[in-house]
Amino acid sequence: MIPIDDSPIVRDGKSLILAMDHGLEHGPVDFEAVPEKLDPSTVFETATHDAVTSIAVQKGIAEGYYPSYEDDVNLLVKLNGTSNMWMGEPDSAINCSVDYAAEIGADAVGFTVYSGSNHEVEMYEEFRRVQEKAREYDLPVVMWSYPRGQGLKNDTKPSTISYATRIALEIGADIAKVKYPGSSEAMEHACTAAGDMKVVMSGGSKTSDYDFCSTVESAVTAGASGLAVGRNVWQRENPTRILDALEAVIYEEATADAALEATE
Repeated sequence: MIPIDDSPIVRDGKSLILAMDHGLEHGPVDFEAVPEKLDPSTVFETATHDAVTSIAVQKGIAEGYYPSYEDDVNLLVKLNGTSNMWMGEPDSAINCSVDYAAEIGADAVGFTVYSGSNHEVEMYEEFRRVQEKAREYDLPVVMWSYPRGQGLKNDTKPSTISYATRIALEIGADIAKVKYPGSSEAMEHACTAAGDMKVVMSGGSKTSDYDFCSTVESAVTAGASGLAVGRNVWQRENPTRILDALEAVIYEEATADAALEATE
């Protein structure tokens, strides 16, 4: 872990990462309700919102679309990822090097680690190489810390999420992206387990405006440094409204009620 408050991907100590790596991880199914969002430029436009501190995409999307938005969007290149057609133990192919991410303008890099998978040892070694190379470029490293594997029955159990944040701290991440463990108390423990490292909540599947903002409020109140969200923003007809509300909740620590009322 290194201090990253001066990094472009952090604003006032907080982060809102707009994730758009779903085309690889989930496939076109995530765009069925919003077919216009199959065009990555529409999500890059959304990422120009002041609340968004970076957009997380795979290499090909970064190559093709970031040059048109480099003055308005901070780039987080996701270095690994696997399709939803993969049926084996959780694993994630490395699709981009740190060197190449830096070359195409990355402000940070992201890497998924599936602790608990039969491939855990290999993934930790891959993460070591990524983390140490990223240090050469002063690039923050965001770990998608997702305990998952055949021996793990509940990947959002509070003790599992706390373990996930601690793993990220122990092996050198600067931000850990984790699932919400179900309560503010459990999230507080997960953030405590992370020490001074920043923790952001994973956005997950689309829910109602109020339910989502309430969960984010709970996470931020518990000590989370923000959010890494995809579907709960760009699957909405009006992503600007939800980002306006999230800006208030994350950076101003407004309640979900007050934030949503202010956007009406």
